[in-house]
Amino acid sequence: MSVGLEVSGVAVQLGGRAIVDGIDMVVPAGSVTGLIGPNGAGKSTLLRAILGLVPAMGSVSFCGTDLATLPRRARAQFTAFVEQNSETDARLTAREAVMLGRIPFQSVWQASPSADDLSLAEAALAAVEMTAFADRLYQTLSGGEQQRIQIARALAQQPRLLLLDEPTNHLDVHAQLATLDLLRRHAQAGATVLLALHDLNLAASFCDSLVVLHGGRPVAAGPPELVLTPALLRQVYGVDATILRHPGTGRPLIAYDLPG
Repeated sequence: MSVGLEVSGVAVQLGGRAIVDGIDMVVPAGSVTGLIGPNGAGKSTLLRAILGLVPAMGSVSFCGTDLATLPRRARAQFTAFVEQNSETDARLTAREAVMLGRIPFQSVWQASPSADDLSLAEAALAAVEMTAFADRLYQTLSGGEQQRIQIARALAQQPRLLLLDEPTNHLDVHAQLATLDLLRRHAQAGATVLLALHDLNLAASFCDSLVVLHGGRPVAAGPPELVLTPALLRQVYGVDATILRHPGTGRPLIAYDLPG
Protein backbone atom coordinates (compact mmCIF):
# COMPACT_ATOMS: atom_id res chain seq x y z
CA MET A 1 0.00 0.00 0.00
CA SER A 2 1.19 3.52 -0.72
CA VAL A 3 1.41 6.15 1.99
CA GLY A 4 -1.77 8.20 2.19
CA LEU A 5 -2.01 10.26 5.37
CA GLU A 6 1.06 11.12 7.46
CA VAL A 7 0.69 12.75 10.87
CA SER A 8 3.84 13.91 12.63
CA GLY A 9 4.12 15.40 16.10
CA VAL A 10 0.54 16.67 16.19
CA ALA A 11 -0.41 18.24 19.51
CA VAL A 12 -3.41 20.29 20.59
CA GLN A 13 -3.77 22.36 23.75
CA LEU A 14 -7.09 23.77 24.88
CA GLY A 15 -7.37 25.93 28.00
CA GLY A 16 -3.74 25.21 28.83
CA ARG A 17 -4.33 21.45 28.82
CA ALA A 18 -2.89 18.98 26.32
CA ILE A 19 -5.82 17.24 24.59
CA VAL A 20 -3.61 15.32 22.18
CA ASP A 21 0.14 15.22 22.53
CA GLY A 22 2.78 14.06 20.10
CA ILE A 23 0.75 12.00 17.66
CA ASP A 24 2.73 10.23 14.94
CA MET A 25 0.71 8.09 12.57
CA VAL A 26 0.71 6.76 9.01
CA VAL A 27 -2.58 5.72 7.37
CA PRO A 28 -1.91 3.88 4.10
CA ALA A 29 -3.97 4.58 1.01
CA GLY A 30 -6.45 1.81 0.32
CA SER A 31 -6.94 1.00 3.99
CA VAL A 32 -9.30 1.58 6.91
CA THR A 33 -7.64 2.68 10.13
CA GLY A 34 -9.60 2.90 13.36
CA LEU A 35 -8.95 5.35 16.19
CA ILE A 36 -10.03 3.76 19.45
CA GLY A 37 -9.82 4.77 23.08
CA PRO A 38 -12.10 5.73 25.98
CA ASN A 39 -14.09 8.95 26.20
CA GLY A 40 -11.77 11.93 26.43
CA ALA A 41 -8.84 10.09 24.83
CA GLY A 42 -8.53 12.75 22.12
CA LYS A 43 -9.98 10.94 19.10
CA SER A 44 -12.34 13.70 17.95
CA THR A 45 -9.77 16.40 18.59
CA LEU A 46 -7.16 14.54 16.56
CA LEU A 47 -9.51 14.19 13.59
CA ARG A 48 -10.27 17.92 13.72
CA ALA A 49 -6.58 18.77 14.06
CA ILE A 50 -5.74 16.72 10.97
CA LEU A 51 -8.22 18.82 9.00
CA GLY A 52 -7.01 22.12 10.46
CA LEU A 53 -10.29 22.75 12.29
CA VAL A 54 -8.52 23.38 15.60
CA PRO A 55 -5.12 25.06 16.16
CA ALA A 56 -2.44 22.39 16.38
CA MET A 57 1.30 21.92 16.36
CA GLY A 58 3.00 19.38 14.13
CA SER A 59 2.47 18.54 10.49
CA VAL A 60 -0.09 16.64 8.42
CA SER A 61 0.44 15.59 4.83
CA PHE A 62 -1.55 13.59 2.32
CA CYS A 63 0.20 11.89 -0.59
CA GLY A 64 3.21 14.10 0.12
CA THR A 65 1.31 17.41 0.20
CA ASP A 66 1.24 19.47 3.40
CA LEU A 67 -2.48 20.00 4.05
CA ALA A 68 -1.82 23.28 5.87
CA THR A 69 -0.52 24.83 2.64
CA LEU A 70 -3.75 24.19 0.72
CA PRO A 71 -6.72 26.57 0.56
CA ARG A 72 -9.87 25.20 2.16
CA ARG A 73 -11.60 24.70 -1.19
CA ALA A 74 -8.67 22.71 -2.57
CA ARG A 75 -8.64 20.47 0.52
CA ALA A 76 -12.39 19.92 0.24
CA GLN A 77 -11.98 18.61 -3.30
CA PHE A 78 -10.26 15.46 -2.01
CA THR A 79 -11.04 15.41 1.73
CA ALA A 80 -14.36 14.79 3.49
CA PHE A 81 -15.28 14.74 7.18
CA VAL A 82 -18.30 13.24 8.93
CA GLU A 83 -18.81 14.52 12.46
CA GLN A 84 -20.64 12.73 15.27
CA ASN A 85 -23.61 15.08 15.06
CA SER A 86 -24.54 17.49 12.28
CA GLU A 87 -27.50 19.73 13.01
CA THR A 88 -28.79 22.59 10.89
CA ASP A 89 -31.56 25.14 11.05
CA ALA A 90 -31.72 25.33 7.25
CA ARG A 91 -34.80 23.80 5.65
CA LEU A 92 -32.97 21.37 3.40
CA THR A 93 -34.24 18.16 1.93
CA ALA A 94 -32.08 15.09 2.37
CA ARG A 95 -31.04 15.36 -1.28
CA GLU A 96 -30.05 19.02 -0.83
CA ALA A 97 -28.00 18.10 2.25
CA VAL A 98 -26.12 15.51 0.19
CA MET A 99 -25.61 18.06 -2.58
CA LEU A 100 -23.59 20.19 -0.13
CA GLY A 101 -20.79 17.74 -0.80
CA ARG A 102 -20.60 19.00 -4.38
CA ILE A 103 -20.07 22.69 -3.48
CA PRO A 104 -16.23 22.50 -3.61
CA PHE A 105 -16.49 21.49 -7.27
CA GLN A 106 -18.96 24.15 -8.38
CA SER A 107 -17.98 27.49 -9.86
CA VAL A 108 -19.10 30.70 -8.16
CA TRP A 109 -21.36 31.54 -11.10
CA GLN A 110 -22.97 28.09 -11.31
CA ALA A 111 -26.71 28.67 -10.91
CA SER A 112 -27.73 25.06 -10.35
CA PRO A 113 -26.14 21.64 -9.87
CA SER A 114 -24.73 19.98 -12.94
CA ALA A 115 -25.95 16.63 -14.23
CA ASP A 116 -22.74 15.16 -12.79
CA ASP A 117 -23.49 16.64 -9.36
CA LEU A 118 -27.02 15.25 -9.38
CA SER A 119 -25.85 11.82 -10.51
CA LEU A 120 -23.20 11.61 -7.78
CA ALA A 121 -25.70 12.73 -5.13
CA GLU A 122 -28.22 10.09 -6.21
CA ALA A 123 -25.52 7.42 -6.22
CA ALA A 124 -24.48 8.44 -2.69
CA LEU A 125 -28.07 8.29 -1.45
CA ALA A 126 -28.43 4.81 -2.93
CA ALA A 127 -25.15 3.70 -1.35
CA VAL A 128 -26.45 4.50 2.14
CA GLU A 129 -29.92 3.10 1.38
CA MET A 130 -31.62 6.51 1.69
CA THR A 131 -33.05 7.07 -1.79
CA ALA A 132 -36.62 6.81 -0.49
CA PHE A 133 -35.91 9.66 1.95
CA ALA A 134 -34.40 12.05 -0.61
CA ASP A 135 -37.31 14.51 -0.61
CA ARG A 136 -37.85 14.47 3.16
CA LEU A 137 -36.73 17.50 5.16
CA TYR A 138 -33.42 16.74 6.82
CA GLN A 139 -34.72 18.03 10.17
CA THR A 140 -37.55 15.47 10.18
CA LEU A 141 -35.19 12.51 9.90
CA SER A 142 -34.16 10.39 12.87
CA GLY A 143 -30.63 10.61 14.23
CA GLY A 144 -29.58 7.47 12.38
CA GLU A 145 -31.12 8.67 9.13
CA GLN A 146 -29.36 12.03 9.45
CA GLN A 147 -26.09 10.17 10.06
CA ARG A 148 -26.50 8.21 6.83
CA ILE A 149 -27.26 11.42 4.94
CA GLN A 150 -24.05 12.95 6.27
CA ILE A 151 -22.10 9.91 5.10
CA ALA A 152 -23.78 10.25 1.69
CA ARG A 153 -22.79 13.94 1.62
CA ALA A 154 -19.18 12.94 2.26
CA LEU A 155 -19.27 10.23 -0.42
CA ALA A 156 -20.67 12.73 -2.93
CA GLN A 157 -17.37 14.59 -2.59
CA GLN A 158 -15.60 11.50 -3.97
CA PRO A 159 -12.93 11.91 -1.30
CA ARG A 160 -9.53 10.32 -1.49
CA LEU A 161 -9.15 11.08 2.23
CA LEU A 162 -12.23 10.33 4.35
CA LEU A 163 -12.33 11.04 8.08
CA LEU A 164 -15.30 10.02 10.22
CA ASP A 165 -16.04 10.57 13.90
CA GLU A 166 -18.23 7.75 15.22
CA PRO A 167 -19.96 7.05 11.87
CA THR A 168 -22.05 4.28 13.43
CA ASN A 169 -23.50 6.69 16.00
CA HIS A 170 -27.33 6.34 16.19
CA LEU A 171 -27.35 3.46 13.67
CA ASP A 172 -29.06 0.10 14.15
CA VAL A 173 -27.09 -3.13 13.69
CA HIS A 174 -27.92 -3.54 9.99
CA ALA A 175 -27.01 0.07 9.22
CA GLN A 176 -23.78 -0.19 11.23
CA LEU A 177 -22.61 -3.22 9.27
CA ALA A 178 -23.74 -1.78 5.93
CA THR A 179 -22.02 1.53 6.63
CA LEU A 180 -18.70 0.02 7.64
CA ASP A 181 -18.80 -2.37 4.69
CA LEU A 182 -19.41 0.63 2.41
CA LEU A 183 -16.41 2.45 3.92
CA ARG A 184 -14.24 -0.63 3.50
CA ARG A 185 -15.20 -0.86 -0.18
CA HIS A 186 -14.42 2.86 -0.56
CA ALA A 187 -10.95 2.15 0.82
CA GLN A 188 -10.48 -0.88 -1.42
CA ALA A 189 -11.14 1.45 -4.36
CA GLY A 190 -8.06 3.45 -3.31
CA ALA A 191 -9.22 5.92 -0.66
CA THR A 192 -7.62 6.51 2.73
CA VAL A 193 -10.16 6.06 5.53
CA LEU A 194 -9.60 7.07 9.16
CA LEU A 195 -12.46 6.72 11.62
CA ALA A 196 -13.02 6.97 15.36
CA LEU A 197 -15.02 4.11 16.85
CA HIS A 198 -16.21 3.17 20.33
CA ASP A 199 -17.38 -0.34 19.46
CA LEU A 200 -14.23 -2.45 19.63
CA ASN A 201 -15.83 -5.47 17.97
CA LEU A 202 -16.82 -3.36 14.97
CA ALA A 203 -13.30 -1.90 14.88
CA ALA A 204 -11.80 -5.39 15.00
CA SER A 205 -14.10 -6.63 12.23
CA PHE A 206 -13.71 -3.82 9.71
CA CYS A 207 -10.40 -2.02 10.31
CA ASP A 208 -7.10 -3.03 8.75
CA SER A 209 -5.22 -1.38 11.59
CA LEU A 210 -5.95 0.37 14.88
CA VAL A 211 -4.40 3.29 16.73
CA VAL A 212 -5.17 3.35 20.45
CA LEU A 213 -5.28 6.72 22.22
CA HIS A 214 -5.21 7.08 25.98
CA GLY A 215 -4.92 10.42 27.72
CA GLY A 216 -4.21 12.12 24.41
CA ARG A 217 -1.25 9.88 23.59
CA PRO A 218 -0.89 6.84 21.33
CA VAL A 219 -0.28 3.70 23.38
CA ALA A 220 -0.53 1.01 20.68
CA ALA A 221 -0.89 0.66 16.92
CA GLY A 222 -1.11 -2.20 14.47
CA PRO A 223 -3.45 -4.93 13.21
CA PRO A 224 -6.49 -5.60 15.46
CA GLU A 225 -5.32 -9.10 16.36
CA LEU A 226 -2.06 -7.70 17.76
CA VAL A 227 -3.45 -4.55 19.38
CA LEU A 228 -6.54 -5.91 21.13
CA THR A 229 -5.01 -7.82 24.00
CA PRO A 230 -6.43 -8.37 27.50
CA ALA A 231 -3.53 -6.40 28.99
CA LEU A 232 -4.14 -3.37 26.78
CA LEU A 233 -7.89 -3.40 27.33
CA ARG A 234 -7.37 -3.49 31.09
CA GLN A 235 -4.84 -0.65 30.90
CA VAL A 236 -6.89 1.60 28.63
CA TYR A 237 -10.51 0.75 29.43
CA GLY A 238 -10.26 -0.74 32.92
CA VAL A 239 -12.05 -3.97 31.93
CA ASP A 240 -11.24 -7.64 31.97
CA ALA A 241 -11.50 -9.06 28.46
CA THR A 242 -11.52 -12.47 26.86
CA ILE A 243 -10.38 -12.47 23.23
CA LEU A 244 -12.14 -14.99 21.04
CA ARG A 245 -11.95 -15.53 17.28
CA HIS A 246 -14.75 -15.06 14.79
CA PRO A 247 -15.47 -18.53 13.33
CA GLY A 248 -15.79 -17.15 9.82
CA THR A 249 -13.15 -14.42 9.56
CA GLY A 250 -10.72 -15.27 12.34
CA ARG A 251 -10.89 -11.66 13.51
CA PRO A 252 -10.93 -10.89 17.25
CA LEU A 253 -14.21 -11.02 19.18
CA ILE A 254 -14.11 -9.44 22.62
CA ALA A 255 -16.15 -10.39 25.67
CA TYR A 256 -15.94 -7.86 28.52
CA ASP A 257 -16.38 -7.87 32.25
CA LEU A 258 -15.62 -5.46 35.06
CA PRO A 259 -12.52 -6.40 37.07
CA GLY A 260 -13.33 -8.82 39.85
